[in-house]
Amino acid sequence: MPNLRQLEEDILATGKVDSEKLEMLRRELYADGKIDRREADFLVELHKRVQRPTHAFTQFFYKAIKDHLLADGRIDAEEAAWLRQMLYADGIIDEHERKFLHELKGEAQQVSPEFEALFQEALK
Repeated sequence: MPNLRQLEEDILATGKVDSEKLEMLRRELYADGKIDRREADFLVELHKRVQRPTHAFTQFFYKAIKDHLLADGRIDAEEAAWLRQMLYADGIIDEHERKFLHELKGEAQQVSPEFEALFQEALK
């Protein structure tokens, strides 16, 4: 992840992810064709710290996290706990996050009871 750390420093120095940096992120994170947990954690932290997220970066973020969570077609209890921690990091679930949960539920072949509980809780 050395290249990612340098890219993170560059992004945080400007506070945003321009199209060039977004393409670099995409290349680095998908170099092996998938997003693993370490890469997903990196992306979550970066997303939190970017001061002015662009629409393109936000779309990329949610797609990459979805690719990570649905790599095997299902969301298990451990993944649901990780997702809960990510979504509630700021104490609330916003509209983007609700939409994301709907997409996950619709695209997953199977979801755990823990994900279902998170989904229902987020709709309140």
